[in-house]
Amino acid sequence: MVVSMIQIIFEIPDADTIKEKRRVVRSIKDKLQRRFHLSAAEVDLQDSLAFAQIGGALVSNSKTFGETVLQKAFEMIEKENPVRIQDVSIHSEEF
Repeated sequence: MVVSMIQIIFEIPDADTIKEKRRVVRSIKDKLQRRFHLSAAEVDLQDSLAFAQIGGALVSNSKTFGETVLQKAFEMIEKENPVRIQDVSIHSEEF
């Protein structure tokens, strides 16, 4: 069993309120869950208005498959959302 994980820190430059930030974060999490079947959550920076950190995970039988899916998920976030990526990390663990 292989667990592939992604961690993304991004800036939301257009968010003037915490409500706007939550709307963007919820939209990204929903897209990750719906399109890529990832488990996703906001894992840090909840108190920050301008920044968010999302973590996602996927269980599969192949490190290559898992990391390919996560790379596609990252590209979707980068292209379809009004955010500036600050950091991204993709990692797989075999159990």
